Amino acid sequence: MTTFPAYAVDPGTATRYLFFTGKGGVGKTSLASATALGLSDAGRRVLLVSTDPASNLDEVLGRSLTRTAQQVSDSLWALNINPEAAAEEYRERVLGPLRGVMPEHALASMAESLSGSCTMEIAAFDEFAALIAGSDATGFDHIVFDTAPTGHTLRLMGLARAWDSFLDGNTTGASCLGPLAGLEKQREVYSNTVAALGDPSQATIVLVSRPLTSAFREARRASGDLRAIGIANQRLIINGIFQPAQPGDPVADALATRQSAAMAEAGEFLRSIPVSSVPLRGSHLVGLARLRSLLSESESLATPEPERFLGKTESADALIDSLAAGGFGIVMTMGKGGVGKTTVAAAVACALAKRGLPVHLTTTDPAAHVAEALAAKVPGLTVGRIDPVLETELYRQEVLRTAGAGLDASGLSLLEEDLRSPCTEEIAVFRAFAREVAKGREKFVVLDTAPTGHTLLLLDASESYSRQLDKQARSEQTEDVRGLLPRLRDPAFTRVLLVTIPEATPVHEAAALQDDLRRAGIEPYAWIINQSFEGCGSLDPLLRSRENAERHFLNEVTTNLSHRTVLLHWQNIEPAGEIGLAQLLSDPVESTL
Repeated sequence: MTTFPAYAVDPGTATRYLFFTGKGGVGKTSLASATALGLSDAGRRVLLVSTDPASNLDEVLGRSLTRTAQQVSDSLWALNINPEAAAEEYRERVLGPLRGVMPEHALASMAESLSGSCTMEIAAFDEFAALIAGSDATGFDHIVFDTAPTGHTLRLMGLARAWDSFLDGNTTGASCLGPLAGLEKQREVYSNTVAALGDPSQATIVLVSRPLTSAFREARRASGDLRAIGIANQRLIINGIFQPAQPGDPVADALATRQSAAMAEAGEFLRSIPVSSVPLRGSHLVGLARLRSLLSESESLATPEPERFLGKTESADALIDSLAAGGFGIVMTMGKGGVGKTTVAAAVACALAKRGLPVHLTTTDPAAHVAEALAAKVPGLTVGRIDPVLETELYRQEVLRTAGAGLDASGLSLLEEDLRSPCTEEIAVFRAFAREVAKGREKFVVLDTAPTGHTLLLLDASESYSRQLDKQARSEQTEDVRGLLPRLRDPAFTRVLLVTIPEATPVHEAAALQDDLRRAGIEPYAWIINQSFEGCGSLDPLLRSRENAERHFLNEVTTNLSHRTVLLHWQNIEPAGEIGLAQLLSDPVESTL
């Protein structure tokens, strides 16, 4: 019989639905996969599902997954929710019955209206809901969800309530997603999804965090936001707790001190929720054997032949000088969640401002708070964020003021109803994104983007919404929207920094993102490898094991993937505030030893 450590989910008390969520890069996929594997080893039939548009479940399991459940072990199956494929199926479900009935030009117009990211979002949500309250849920004792980073997950769970409410109040039979007949058929599923998510006997939210201040803050915010929408059955797993082999190693002691300080600051939150912890591992958790080892309290450190780091990198100062010399425009940090995009964006913004340049730092990530990375005001630097709630209300007021100006009471009522659709938020956020990009004409705009999948949907929306807004009578396309795609594709205006850490999944996700950007006509400016232990000088066995494991990925980036690479070393002091951010970009010998 399998023996489970304290931090594992107990098969005897596990609810049917388990949702692993948290800040990007905290280990959700590894812990969700190990949990699913552990439950299946205990004799349960388990389905493991990724809801992340940029899923790395394939790599962790060592299998190529699709939208159809595939058997991974004796009683474990896994699948990826694919937003693009789901959207195509949704469009056909709406348009199929109308072929041969409606004129071709009308069908073409409807197909165009269904090409936006609204359709992709609701289609992916349909599949998510079907796994909770639909026919797709039958036959499994447990369904374990490896969710996208926090902001996207909150949006996904909030949609259950949002679409359920919208259907209750809609009287027109139409929406921005076409005829409501398709959605109306889902009313019972959406309603049951809301009920299941809020039922502690059915669903458990497993918040995953690293022992880092920023990760704890996001877990605390997520916990409160989930409770606000009625999802209160929560527990917290702190992943990656480090214990030095012996005192006196400067790097090992600093790492332990940093995590102790973060846990002390988060003390009130940690006392408010059931907490367990997972020890830091010396190697990357890829493949079923390594995942099973995560369910063990200890780890046997392998000692392979050390790999040499052969690649070439440049200093962060040289990169900042190059950005400054290129003139105003936008600098976008992109990559997998948890690789330090927000910190790198704040550090770049501070460095540009210190050179006497006007800089605006902002974010498209619904869960990011760039101001926390700065900690204080920096001369020449302004800070903001795209607030979905505020932007939606401003957009709603604008549409009512313009398109609603000449309508009678009945027409105005229909317009207001249409604006209550959850899709309105998508349009509003997209327009705000275009507005922020346009500010780059007069200053440097440093954009901390959402994790990869959400960012790709936003960039995809740049094209689809441009077409959609052109056709909508209710909203004229602004100059910011018209100029968005050309600006994003102009290498003299837009400079994309791909941020990663030297591990398999973040590197390979950044490589896939680079391919997607190139297909969209956007060439990355540079890669930034963050949080590296390379050359840190530690003698701690676990940290030396991690340093050696990194070198394969450092070589992969510098020799195969990037023409320009900056290596940022792990910091003894968590990089925050003007001094900490400057230190992040400083000489690695001074900052790590």
